[in-house]
Amino acid sequence: MKARFKKIKLGRFFFYLISVLILPSLSLAWQGKVVGISDGDTITVLHNHTGEKVRLYGIDTPEKRQDFGNKAKEFTSNMVFGKSVEVESVTKDRYGRTVGLVYINDQCLNEELVRTGFAWVYIQYCKKAICTDWSRIEAAAKANKIGLWSHSNPIPPWEFRHGKPQDSRTDYTKQADTQSFVYHGNVKSKMFHAPGCRYYNCKNCTAVFNNKEEAIRLGYSPCKLCQP
Repeated sequence: MKARFKKIKLGRFFFYLISVLILPSLSLAWQGKVVGISDGDTITVLHNHTGEKVRLYGIDTPEKRQDFGNKAKEFTSNMVFGKSVEVESVTKDRYGRTVGLVYINDQCLNEELVRTGFAWVYIQYCKKAICTDWSRIEAAAKANKIGLWSHSNPIPPWEFRHGKPQDSRTDYTKQADTQSFVYHGNVKSKMFHAPGCRYYNCKNCTAVFNNKEEAIRLGYSPCKLCQP
């Protein structure tokens, strides 16, 4: 009986030890108050009583000297400044900043910047599964000419930072143009829709095509409303 009791105590001790030493290291999320806004995609959050720079993962907002740069910063400020947020760390960048997802009231700041047309999906570095959804959201903002997409052919900030002319676009910029414009197909009606169409995210629009030719080849017809 005593031996069994010792085993139970020993088991509880090891469980406690694992909980204390291992489990916290598995949790990459932490909470803190936003105390600074550098620009649309970089904020400062209090972490362990110290201001920690957080670069938003997977997106890139216009530079301050670009059109919509100040508006992107203002949007981020209005959404999170002075408020408590949850930071889901992904990695550290070469400047030592935390790169992560920022959440407030179940909203993802990274995603909202894309949705409102104040950010590009930074596909060179955006490798998580969520990035595919963000590309679709970006495509919808682009189709509806929201935010920076109200300007024709805006220059991505990664190009602007290197002073590249508009007609000198890197491979991943061209990839962004291609990846972001996807079509949704209705598996029942066999009709496909372009981003921005009212039926783009319909209940049965679960088929995804990278181009019109692919959709037609698989037996889908263009939507008569959006005429993709």
